[in-house]
Amino acid sequence: MSKDINGQFVDSTKGLLEVTEYPKVCIIILNWNGLQDTNECLESIRKISYPNYEVIVVDNASTGNDTEVLKEKFGDYIRLIENRKNYGFSEGNNIGMRYALSNNPLPDYFLLLNNDTTVAPDFLTELVKVAESDPEIGIVGPKIYFYDFEGRKNVIWSAGGKVCWWHEPFYYHLGPTHNDSPKYQVVKDVGFVSGAAMMLKSHVAEEISFLNSQYFFGYEEIECCMKARKAGYKIIYVPNAKVWHKARIRYRSGYNPTIGDLTDYYYLIRNNFSPLVYYYHWMLLPILLFKWGITYLKRYRDKATLYKFLSDFSRFIIKRKGD
Repeated sequence: MSKDINGQFVDSTKGLLEVTEYPKVCIIILNWNGLQDTNECLESIRKISYPNYEVIVVDNASTGNDTEVLKEKFGDYIRLIENRKNYGFSEGNNIGMRYALSNNPLPDYFLLLNNDTTVAPDFLTELVKVAESDPEIGIVGPKIYFYDFEGRKNVIWSAGGKVCWWHEPFYYHLGPTHNDSPKYQVVKDVGFVSGAAMMLKSHVAEEISFLNSQYFFGYEEIECCMKARKAGYKIIYVPNAKVWHKARIRYRSGYNPTIGDLTDYYYLIRNNFSPLVYYYHWMLLPILLFKWGITYLKRYRDKATLYKFLSDFSRFIIKRKGD
């Protein structure tokens, strides 16, 4: 026997017994010209077993008729926010969270969920069960599989991640492209969880001032988890909560950095580590560029794109020296 999310005893062979109250979860989904993915995501959420949740869809100024279709298809099942411009991932989610906090009843949790995901029916129950088990837990994340990895559904995309200041890059996901083995079945404290499916206690989100809108897309979940940990909260990976992510080819084969990505990457380091760590990573940059360049040529054999990136990066370095 063990205790359930409200402190009541449950028989693990039968699941939850009678529960009088469930914490309220606000699920926030961003849409930007992704109507088909958003539809499939919402349809999977409709099948979840957790009873106390609401869904907010934030449309980041889609150019088509996405909002009209979503209103017609889902009606009152969703609350739809229509932004006049694309605010990016961080601020788009912030808009959804602030909106939820302006309405009653207030949510106990925010679940930030990519629109290109589908979820298992019990995934939210599993997340809440673990999150409620310890007041020191601030953020939880599910096991995320590739939606389709060469026809297979059981290949891991992310099982949480680690943060190591001496590593280059200083963060990395656990389990990408691995089969789902026993070592990924354990609930554990991790350095961060993926922003593709990340659940925060609402008071933690407020305490750390939500997501940093400096990041248009990428790095925001790393900083969010680091800030929560610095504030004394645990970041927990929950293997029984399962999500499938339509990860693009870049996630399978490595990501092509741009100047904007590198600028944000070093901003992230400067914002969250000591100056010594920041300068240490600048010293490692030539090694990173060399490794990335060789890997990129082996995978894509696209010399023109590689040379353009290196040329842009050279101008970026020269500009920094002139500042």
